[in-house]
Amino acid sequence: MKILNKLIIGFIFIAIIIIIFLIFRGNEDSWIKNEKGIYVKHGNPSQIPDDALKQQDLINKTLKLYQQENLKGIEFFSQCLGVIDGYAIDVVHVPRIEEDNLAENQCDSFRSREVLHFIEIDQNGNIVRIV
Repeated sequence: MKILNKLIIGFIFIAIIIIIFLIFRGNEDSWIKNEKGIYVKHGNPSQIPDDALKQQDLINKTLKLYQQENLKGIEFFSQCLGVIDGYAIDVVHVPRIEEDNLAENQCDSFRSREVLHFIEIDQNGNIVRIV
């Protein structure tokens, strides 16, 4: 009987530890920001958070603006392409050069603090970073 009681207590203890682990392990399936500041899937999350959806929309609008300017024959250097949804859209070199840091190559609305965030794209329209 003593052995049976010890086994039952042991199983209950293991079950409690497993339950605690499952409750507090966190949600491994989620969205995280990569080194560029872009939300990416981590695992297989069941939902897309609003922030990730808004960012995907912002990226799509940025790429559309780039494509429109590209069709006009614009040569891309360090320059401001415009503002979309409170984000300044700047073209920069990869790797970054000093020209990219010059105030005249950044959006006036960012320099004047009308917008507090920016998206940098390279001369080929690739997202460099989102801040």
